[in-house]
Amino acid sequence: MSCLWPDETRPLSTVLWISPSRDSGFYNLPLFSQLAVRSFHRKHKHRMAQAPVSCDCFVSLPPGSRDDQVIFGKNSDRPRDEVQEVVYHPAASHPPGSTLECTYIQIPQVEKTYAVVLSKPAWLWGAEMGANDQGVCIGNEAVWTREPVVPGEALLGMDLVRLGLERGDSAWVALTVITGLLEQHGQGGQCKEDPEPFSYHNTFLLVDRNEAWVLETAGRLWVAQKISEGVKNISNQLTIQTEISAEHPELRSVAQAQGWWDGQGEFNFSHVFSPENPPARMELAKKRYNGGTELLQQHDGTVTAEVMMSILRDKPSGICMDSGGFRTTGSMVSVLPRDTSLPCIHFFTATPDPSRSIFKPFIFSDCPTPVLRVVSPQFGPNDPVRKQPRFQGRVDRRHDLYKAHQVALSIMETKPNEGLAVYDILRDLESQCLSEISAMLGGEIPGDELGDLFFDCVDTEIKFYQ
Repeated sequence: MSCLWPDETRPLSTVLWISPSRDSGFYNLPLFSQLAVRSFHRKHKHRMAQAPVSCDCFVSLPPGSRDDQVIFGKNSDRPRDEVQEVVYHPAASHPPGSTLECTYIQIPQVEKTYAVVLSKPAWLWGAEMGANDQGVCIGNEAVWTREPVVPGEALLGMDLVRLGLERGDSAWVALTVITGLLEQHGQGGQCKEDPEPFSYHNTFLLVDRNEAWVLETAGRLWVAQKISEGVKNISNQLTIQTEISAEHPELRSVAQAQGWWDGQGEFNFSHVFSPENPPARMELAKKRYNGGTELLQQHDGTVTAEVMMSILRDKPSGICMDSGGFRTTGSMVSVLPRDTSLPCIHFFTATPDPSRSIFKPFIFSDCPTPVLRVVSPQFGPNDPVRKQPRFQGRVDRRHDLYKAHQVALSIMETKPNEGLAVYDILRDLESQCLSEISAMLGGEIPGDELGDLFFDCVDTEIKFYQ
């Protein structure tokens, strides 16, 4: 039985973790509860400051995959109430000399950008993960290194994800796009929709039909490792050691100048650039990293889209998370056939908690049907992220599917019997989507219907919730 405060109807565990701020509902609590919350926060200040921030990216290349396919997957773990939307942007041509407005800064636009589908926090320009019509997928992770996080606004890691997808026709080209922009503009800026400062460096997993690249950064410095076969995962850690395929030309000289490396023996990037006293969030991520590695190894040689979805739904490892004010707010799985005559398939949840969501397929086509019900409202110049000072208010960014899914989540959390029935039906809907994909790969679905798949699945899911 949950313990309750004498003047409060919510469980103790729920009330205590409320932030004592004006936007959290703190001042709506009874006085007794306000005093208890303040006392709890003082006692556990270090723990509260180190709430887990996490993401997990995975890739399987043959022979790790069961079929002749590259399988990509990512869970995006973000602040619990952050809304993640799924948006499509067509390929475009841009006038010479034009500029591009990213989340915080403007940069020069390129002549041509590829079509992209993105799963992204609704308040920013960039993306947590996504794909382009050239068969490239990218996901990023937060990481902290010996290089300090420089204050000020620059390109977010999430901006770099989108820029890599819009400008790169292979994983390697996307990597060179990201590293070039990183060296030119740097990385930085507020990484959550809140006035409290929070920023980090980034690692990336870039994947195409043939290979994968792990890109790890420290400020403007970077190092990359090529993955040609088998399985690989990243989880808020520096994982590249001595297996370096490409690097910033000044990486080693900076390490020597800082006294982090004596120049003798093999250069181990993870050892040299990992912080001596890593933040608790990085230490907590080790469990997920090890758990993800173990799950991939268990399925090595048999990885499919369904297997990747099951890994993203794994709660014991923390990969599917809901802890300390953060949770998995969106998930993505992509199937990239080596046979270029077959289309790449990208599955998105567009809702939180993949263990209680369904993956819906998106396939690039000449005329994809717009799916506005997974796109958040726009607030223009009145958006708190656009006004100075930033983040002084909150707006409702929930899209139609998110709102409908919240009802289902509530049932699953509060009414076990009804929740189990909802869960079973959701899985049936997902199985139907996967069956349609199999039929499509077998040539049973006409090509002109590919653009309707994501729309149809989202529409069916919303109708079910209603």
